[in-house]
Amino acid sequence: MKPVLDVNQLTMDFGGLRALDHIDLQVHPGEIVALIGPNGAGKTTFFNCITGIYAPTKGDMFLTRPQGEPQRLNGLKPNRVTERGMARTFQNIRLFQNMTVLENVMIGRHCRLHSGIPGAIFRPPASRREEKEVVADSYAMLEKIGLTRYVNEFAKNLPYGAQRRLEIARALATEPFLLLLDEPAAGMNAQETKELDELILRLRSEMQVSILLIEHDMKLVMSLSDRIYVVDYGKKIAEGNPEEIKSNPAVIKAYLGEDIDA
Repeated sequence: MKPVLDVNQLTMDFGGLRALDHIDLQVHPGEIVALIGPNGAGKTTFFNCITGIYAPTKGDMFLTRPQGEPQRLNGLKPNRVTERGMARTFQNIRLFQNMTVLENVMIGRHCRLHSGIPGAIFRPPASRREEKEVVADSYAMLEKIGLTRYVNEFAKNLPYGAQRRLEIARALATEPFLLLLDEPAAGMNAQETKELDELILRLRSEMQVSILLIEHDMKLVMSLSDRIYVVDYGKKIAEGNPEEIKSNPAVIKAYLGEDIDA
């Protein structure tokens, strides 16, 4: 079966600095894959390249819908990447803080709407039906994520863990088949991290999404991941299943001898 994400020799230079150095990475249907490495290793730069925020210096990036044909991502703007079925969250929460929880998810539905500007202005019956569907679909997503009690609350008033979950809900509202999570457990306490672990596994099962995540919480990474890629100074230094990664000398050295089970 074709990988849903196939990245070959991805290279990103910023002036004289090489942030990514010929990285290969694949995500297969139904997989949870982790991309890990020390701070500054190039992980978020990798996400920014495959989602169209950065134009890589070299390399090829392909996104393939299950039972579909590969679509080249090079040169696409972020909204076009989203339309093709890949959505992401960010390391620093990027919610619309002065909009309600429901409105934040509704914005995620925007790329799947058909009415356009004329429909928004003149509001024919088809546009009004679509608006109702967006509200219903967005509420259903909040039910799936467990945020319905906050439906009319401003995003800025949510507890931190709930804001993280809302970002995931908004990304899922775009109907991705590949979900990118950039440090989803950052700043969470132990209970919130446990709930996040359970949520990610449930989303994979219920929504048939593949997941690529960046994360520093090694306990979460080891419990969730089918496969793990490790980068250091922009280079891929290891890949394998959790057991292989835990015992890899290059990985242990990159983490300065830290116990990566911690």
